[in-house]
Amino acid sequence: MPPAGVATDSPTDTAAQSGTTAHPGTTCPDTARTAPARPGTARRPAAPDPRSVPRICAAILELLLPHRRASDPEVNATAADFPLQLEQLADFVAVGDPIVFTLPGFPCKSPNLAKVLGHLPDEGERLSLTFLDGLCERIGALYEPGARILICSDGHIFGDLIHVPDDHIDQYSDALSAMITQEGLGHLATFDLRAVLGDLPFDEKRARVHAQYAPSKEELREQVLTDEETLRLYRGITRFLTEDTAGFTGTRSALQRDCRQRAYGVIQRSRAWGDLIAEQHPRSFRLSIHPQRVGVAKFGIRLLEAADAWMTPWHSAVLHRPDGRWELLRSAEAREIGRLVERDGRPSHYETV
Repeated sequence: MPPAGVATDSPTDTAAQSGTTAHPGTTCPDTARTAPARPGTARRPAAPDPRSVPRICAAILELLLPHRRASDPEVNATAADFPLQLEQLADFVAVGDPIVFTLPGFPCKSPNLAKVLGHLPDEGERLSLTFLDGLCERIGALYEPGARILICSDGHIFGDLIHVPDDHIDQYSDALSAMITQEGLGHLATFDLRAVLGDLPFDEKRARVHAQYAPSKEELREQVLTDEETLRLYRGITRFLTEDTAGFTGTRSALQRDCRQRAYGVIQRSRAWGDLIAEQHPRSFRLSIHPQRVGVAKFGIRLLEAADAWMTPWHSAVLHRPDGRWELLRSAEAREIGRLVERDGRPSHYETV
């Protein structure tokens, strides 16, 4: 991650707008290598008539609403309920620029093999990435300059807290980038902790990012006590940590105490990562894989169907239903319903018999 004062017009913005992958591990503290521009690039579309900007922005947001991951599902939200997001879209649409979304997520697989098929991306990630790329395609049908999504993989930022080794996180991120390339998902790019702060060890990178961007634990504890959304996030992460911890030799109550403390650290680091992304990409529409309520700065996005609003492809496996639906379930649960399917020589998903 970049030190304070790094320029916000960064090469990773270029990667997001060009549809290339910002390959991690190839950069100095504040730069990222991108593919060279292709000759014969098409002319830039003209900016739309200013009178049509509100209509276009509302139409784009209406495309997102069916996939909203909501912490207030009882609210029948419309585009008008998201003035901040409409303003962010208008910043792009008014001048005819491609829309840039940033999405922290896709960190690594859960270490709990009762939940996942292994430590590498599988059908859950492939379907999710395809969905995101398709969403950009649909936006492009409404708005000619189109849209790009920069996936800001956050595994390294809290890998020590979730007890996942950095080499597993590297392998997951590299396989994710390869999947984007293999599937031809040209609207997606990736970014992770390897792309910043040079060749420093991950522990030092984490410490620097935490020191510069993370809220204090006291501040966070106060928010848990007074803010419903922060309390919900804290409880959700505590639950994930409790489920994912392997090899703990103490009592159940001792494990819960340990996970509650680590949950504060995960939220601190997640906030730090989000603030750094906002600093690097201030001109972007912030998506979130966590449930969000109407009117807040982040727009929650649901990647795949799941009964649990908190479930993600990296905390589960995919079951292919007889009617064609793809559903996220714990691997142990999906195993009882379907048979294992392999793809490219490794476990991919389950399919109902």
